[in-house]
Amino acid sequence: MENQSLNTELLLASEQGDLSAIEHLLKQGASLNYKDAEGRTALMAATQKNQVAAVKMLIEAGSDVNTRDITQLSPFICSAANGFHEILRLMIAGGADLPSVNRFGGTALLPSSEKGYLKTVQICIDAGVPVNHVNNLGWSALLEAVILGNGGRLYADIIQTLVDAGADVNLPDRDGKSSSQHAKELNQHKVVKILNKEFKETNESIMKAKSLAKNDHYEEAIAEINKALETDGQNLDLIYYKGYFLQELKKYAEAIQEYEKALALDPKDLDFYFYTANCYRLWKKPEEALMEYEKACGLNPSDTFYRYHKSNYLRELGRHKEAVIEMDKLLALQHHRYDFSFHKANSLRSLGKHEEAIEAIENAIANDPTNPLYQLHKEQSIELLEKDKRR
Repeated sequence: MENQSLNTELLLASEQGDLSAIEHLLKQGASLNYKDAEGRTALMAATQKNQVAAVKMLIEAGSDVNTRDITQLSPFICSAANGFHEILRLMIAGGADLPSVNRFGGTALLPSSEKGYLKTVQICIDAGVPVNHVNNLGWSALLEAVILGNGGRLYADIIQTLVDAGADVNLPDRDGKSSSQHAKELNQHKVVKILNKEFKETNESIMKAKSLAKNDHYEEAIAEINKALETDGQNLDLIYYKGYFLQELKKYAEAIQEYEKALALDPKDLDFYFYTANCYRLWKKPEEALMEYEKACGLNPSDTFYRYHKSNYLRELGRHKEAVIEMDKLLALQHHRYDFSFHKANSLRSLGKHEEAIEAIENAIANDPTNPLYQLHKEQSIELLEKDKRR
C-alpha cells in the first residue's frame, strides 16, 4: 500500500512539475513503470502538461519514452502531437522508437503536420521519422497538412518542409486523390506552387529570418523582420513571422499583440485567429484559445478549418460532449467526410454513448466501405454496448 501511495504521488508530482518531490519520491522507491487507470506513467503525466524539466528528470532516471497508455499513445508521440518540441527532443535523445505509430497508425510526424506544429515537423524529419508513412485513414503527413490545413502561411511552411524532405506529392489517399489534387480543389494556390516546386520566397528579409529560425536563432530572426518592418510596416507576412518567432520564444503576450495588429490591418485575414489560438494553447489558456477559434468560425461559418481545429482541441482537453457538437456542425457542411465521422464516433465512445458511436461510424463506413479501421471500430462499439446491457 505504501508503494501504491508513492506511485500515485509520483504521477501527481510529475504532472505538476514538482522536481524536488519527484526526486524525493524516486529515492523512496516510487516506480517509474507504474501506470494509473488510464495507463499513464509519470513520464506521460509530465508530458501531457508540458513539464519540460520533469520530463528531463524522469528520462534521466530511466523512464521509457515508448511505453503506451490504454489508448496506445506513447509519451514520444504525445509530445509531437501537442507540439511540445522541447520535450520531443528529449524523447528522441531518450531512445524514441521513431517509426512507431499511435492507434490511428500515425507516426509522430502526422499529428504535428495536421495541427500546424512547424518546429515539431522539422525535428521529426531531422531525427528520421519516415516522411511518407501512411496512417489507417490513408493519409501521409503531407496529405494531412493539405486536407486539414488551409494553405495559409503556417501550413505553407509545413508543406514546404515536408516537400523538401522528400514527401511524395503524388501519393494517393483512399479516394485516389493526391496532395496536388486536393490542393487544387481547395484553392490552395501557394501550396499548389510548392507541390509543383514552382514557389520561391521573394522577400529577402523573410528568407533570412526563416533560415535563422530553423536553427533556433529567434532573436536574430526577429531583428531581421524588424528591419524590414521599418520600411514596410503594414506587411502582414512580416507581422506574422514576427509573431511566430515571439511565440517560439514563449513571449506569448507579445506574439498575440502582433497577430492582433495584423487583424486590425485586415480583419478578413482569419488565419490570425488560428495563430492567436495556438499562442493561447501553448500559454495553457484553453478558454481563450477556444474563443479565438470561435471568432473565426463566426466570421466564416462555412469554412471547416477553424471548427475542425477547435473540435480537435476539445478532444485533447477531454471535452468530448462539446467536441461532438462541433463534429455535427462539420458533418452538416461535409457529410461525406469519413474522418469527421470517425472523430465523432471516438468522442461518443469516450462518453459511453455506444449506440450513437455505432451510428456515427456507420457514416464513415458508408463513405469508405473497405477501410478495416471503421469496421473494427464498429465491432468494438457493439461489444461495449453488449457489456453495458449485461450490467
